[in-house]
Amino acid sequence: MLSDTDMIEAEAAMEVPLSASLGTILIVEDDPRMQKVLHRIFASEQYTVVVAGDGRLGLELFRRERPIAVVLDLILPGISGRELCQTFKSISSETPVVILSAVSEVVDKVLLLEMGADDYVTKPYSPRELMARVQAAIRRQRRPSGVTLFRFGECEIDFKSMTARKGNSPVVLTAHEFKLLKYFTENVDRVLTRDILLNEVWGYNAYPTTRTVDNQILKLRQKLEPDPANPKHLLTIYGAGYKFVL
Repeated sequence: MLSDTDMIEAEAAMEVPLSASLGTILIVEDDPRMQKVLHRIFASEQYTVVVAGDGRLGLELFRRERPIAVVLDLILPGISGRELCQTFKSISSETPVVILSAVSEVVDKVLLLEMGADDYVTKPYSPRELMARVQAAIRRQRRPSGVTLFRFGECEIDFKSMTARKGNSPVVLTAHEFKLLKYFTENVDRVLTRDILLNEVWGYNAYPTTRTVDNQILKLRQKLEPDPANPKHLLTIYGAGYKFVL
């Protein structure tokens, strides 16, 4: 594991091969040295890299470049990383956002993941781990998306427009609640463990706590089930995990 920027630069200092681009990665980071390091890491893997040193430029580049993924610092001038994460997801919910930050508190990780971030890497970091996390997030997003409009019980969920209704009333879901519900609808009647959900939906292996899954499902039940205390669709399978049934 790397301990400082100089060690990251030493590992990342390699010639960048000339080849067709695999897509554009947006780096939003205000440290000039770290910008250079991150640019080198992703350019070496044949990505086109655009870099923003503040939140406002990051938002401008996101809209203009339409990147296939974003690596986002939290502490930024102009617009904070937390606000940017929400804005990116509101513009393009399918674009993976990987947080790269020195902030390591579990509560911050959980909050950002619930806001829609696809993964969270803590500084200091390994360039190989960061690359693997970003590429995994891109792969997850490129899976066949299946149906975009899904109905169950009194609910109608439009995953493309990220809107939901229960009966005649709109329901407000967060970006991450849409992501979790989408995974359930793609795995109807399958028992899903908390570890599977953390890997496939949250996209990270250093679990803060499996209560993260429990709390998110509780929120979905409160918003979508006719009787949240006695759910009909989002079922608990004791000793195993959860199952979604129609």
